[in-house]
Amino acid sequence: MRLVCLLSLCVVLLLGQAPQDLPPIAPRPESRDLKLPNGKLQRDEIAKADYKKNLEDVAQLVQLSQDVKEALQNGDQYVVSVRTIKKLDDIDKLSRSIRGRLKRY
Repeated sequence: MRLVCLLSLCVVLLLGQAPQDLPPIAPRPESRDLKLPNGKLQRDEIAKADYKKNLEDVAQLVQLSQDVKEALQNGDQYVVSVRTIKKLDDIDKLSRSIRGRLKRY
């Protein structure tokens, strides 16, 4: 226990002292907006493509959800088909890809 306290105290002391001979870290230059040959910004075109893909994926997500709902309503309460499990996996993959694209912005 003493060793852990001593090590943590040493780390705190070392981190608290900034080296005097090193120059300060310069801030990162802001990324420049790349323009496409047609004059449009690349990030705007990527955002438009992502938006279109999100709409398509959401439509597919709704369809798969409806299919799973119908399969569960029409099926036996103790048996789930492999096809329904596959659709649930597809729903999971679609929702993760949509979430990933939305987190970029």
